[in-house]
Formats: sequence, C-alpha cells, structure tokens
Amino acid sequence: MTVTHRRRPAGRHPVPARRPVEATAAVDGPPEPASTAPSTALSTAPSTVAAGAAWREGDPVGHRTFVDIGDLELESGHVLPGVRIAVETWGTLAPGRDNVVLVEHALTGDSHVVGDAGDGHPSPGWWDDLVGADGPVDPDRWFVVATNVLGGCQGSTGPSSTSSDGRPWGSRFPYVTVRDQVAAEAAALARLGIERLAAVVGGSMGGMRAVEWAVGRPEQVQRCIVLASTAHTTADQIAWCQPQLLAIRSDPDFSGGDYYETGRAPETGLGLARRIAHVTYRTESELSDRFGRAAQTGEQPLDAGPDRGRFAVESYLDHHAGKLAGRFDANSYVVLTEAMNSHDVGRDRGGVEAALARVTADCTIVSVDTDRLYPPRLSDEMHAHLPRSTRAHIRSEFGHDGFLIEQEQVGRIIRDALDR
Repeated sequence: MTVTHRRRPAGRHPVPARRPVEATAAVDGPPEPASTAPSTALSTAPSTVAAGAAWREGDPVGHRTFVDIGDLELESGHVLPGVRIAVETWGTLAPGRDNVVLVEHALTGDSHVVGDAGDGHPSPGWWDDLVGADGPVDPDRWFVVATNVLGGCQGSTGPSSTSSDGRPWGSRFPYVTVRDQVAAEAAALARLGIERLAAVVGGSMGGMRAVEWAVGRPEQVQRCIVLASTAHTTADQIAWCQPQLLAIRSDPDFSGGDYYETGRAPETGLGLARRIAHVTYRTESELSDRFGRAAQTGEQPLDAGPDRGRFAVESYLDHHAGKLAGRFDANSYVVLTEAMNSHDVGRDRGGVEAALARVTADCTIVSVDTDRLYPPRLSDEMHAHLPRSTRAHIRSEFGHDGFLIEQEQVGRIIRDALDR
C-alpha cells in the first residue's frame, strides 16, 4: 500500500495526501447515480449567504468531499431533509474495511484535521501532528476519516446551508443533539461502505461524540479514545454556555438567527462568547504567569477616559475573538453549544452507569490535570463504569486546551491505544 505525502517543514509529520474510498460510493471525482452512491458534486450557483464566515456552496471545496445521506429523523422526532456531511480522508481503506479511524472535532473545529490553510480552508489543521507518516495515526496503516459535524459551518448541513426554499436555514434550523450528530456520521460512513470503526477518537465535544458512538453503536466500535470530555454535560458546563448563547442572541446583528441576507453578522456577540469560553479553556495560573497585570504594549489601561488602553490579557482575548469571527458562523456556535448541553449517554438508557456498561470497545479515557471545564473526576467516572478501560492523563499548564496543545503526550497515548 502506497501513500503519497506532501512536503512540510522539518520536524513535523508529513501530511498524507487524501485518497478516495475504494468502496461502492465515490469520495472524489464525479458523482455516481443516486441509486448507488451519494453525490460528491456541489452546485456552483452563487450563494445566497451574504454575511458570516460559513463555508457555502460556490466557495472553493478544498480537500472536502461530500456525502448526501438524505432525510434524517432527529431525536426530537422532527425530520431534517436533504442532509449533507462534509468529509476529509487520509490513507487507504483496507480490503476488509477494518482499518478506519474516525477523528471527531471539538466545538469550533471541522474536518480539516491536518493540512495548511488555503482555498476552502480558513485555518490550518487543528490537530496537525496527529495524522502523518510515522505519526500517532499513520495513514500507511489506518484509513483516517474526519467529518464536519451536523450543524457545523464548514460543508455539512447547518444553519447557513440552503434549505429547499432556496434560503438559508437560519432560525429555522432544528435543535439537534449529540446523538443526532452521531446518527448523521454513521449514515455518511454507511454510504461509503464503512460499517465498523477500528477506533473513534475525539476531544471535548468530539469526545462526546466518541463516547456516544461506543454506547449507542457498540457493535461498530473496536476502540474508543476520549480526551478531556464527559459522559454527560454537567450543570457547571451548561452554566458557562448560557452567557455565551445570550451574548450572541443579544447582538442586534443576530436578527433572531436570520442575518445571512442582511450583509451583517453578529461578530460582536460571537466574539464575546469566544472570550467567555476561552477563559474556561485555560487556567488561572497560566494567564497569571503569561500576563499578570501587564499593560498591552503601547497602551495604558490606567488612563482616564473612554480611549484608555487594555491590559495584555484583554488584548489576548480580543485576538482570539477576532480570529473566531473570521472563520466561524454564529448560528453554528449556538446550535453546537446547545447540542453539547444535550449530551447525556444515560438518557433513556437507564442512567450513565447502565449506558456505559453497554460498551464493548477497548476504551482509553484521558483527562488534563488542570482542566477546570471538564475536570478529571468526569474521566474517572467514565473509566469506573466502562467494562474495558485504560485511564491516561495529560499534564499541562494550559487547562482544557492541553488536549490540543500537548501533542507529544496525546500522540503517545493515542499510539498506545491503537497498538493495544
């Protein structure tokens, strides 16, 4: 089996070229008839979306491919019509279709796990050392699949997508749960001829989907690797989400969720939500050590008047707010945050303990020692109730974001889990 690799800077794992799935459904290339495969062609018609940072039809496709799964019945009982899931892949699907590793992104991630920013991809890969030759997930061994989650804004059906009436869904997009998102992924993989996962791996919101895969579809999952996540959303996590949602919805440019054709987007509200969230992603000690009470260079926060300057930590939060507003859609932030709030593997399954007891996968449960949003006790709970589980720890000064930043530790854990 041969995998072509593109060049990258020295000291980093090469990014493998994407490969088509050798299955009944084409992943790249022209669409096949609907009776045998999902369409992978996109309309080149101009977009009706005039505001926001969402990917939309007519934009450069980049490395995405698309799987149409048709109508999806949601946990609420509503039916979402014409669902499309954006996918990226690395490596080659084995003849036995038994080497698939599904990588699940967090809240503001997407299917672009590794690779450069460029046409169609507003930001570089969010887990850039994970997939590569001799890396933790080697595409010479594994066929790696990543989707953009249902409700997202980078190619999968979400609030910015065009509905059947030719207008963006906007406020009409239905409430979706983590279970709905996993159901959509499972349907997309089935269309690609993939029925079993050698492993599913995800952190934070991606970890929620990973554990939901293992609980809800135990016969399909061989290994489950959950990082900095939980089997159920806690009251504290929901509480932190509420001011973020209110910040977006209170922005006058939000227009009740129907801002796409106004020429404006609720960037102020989205930026406020990001600032709130980012504080929970890091630690008090890190922010104190990095910034203390220092003023931003060239500014004076103690000056009187409305134009006084900022503290350095305020500038830092402003920077992250601006970055997100340039690459993410506010409606998707709302939809995905509410989906996280819905997460509870024990719902209608006899409780969390009974639900986790259903899992047959070999699990690896990973926490970050300084995580104040998804504290290690939640990983301890999962580990205690899973039939087959290895407990692992990431030591980091960066809090919740340690699962993304401490790539050497994370890579070692994932490599061990896949080899086990």
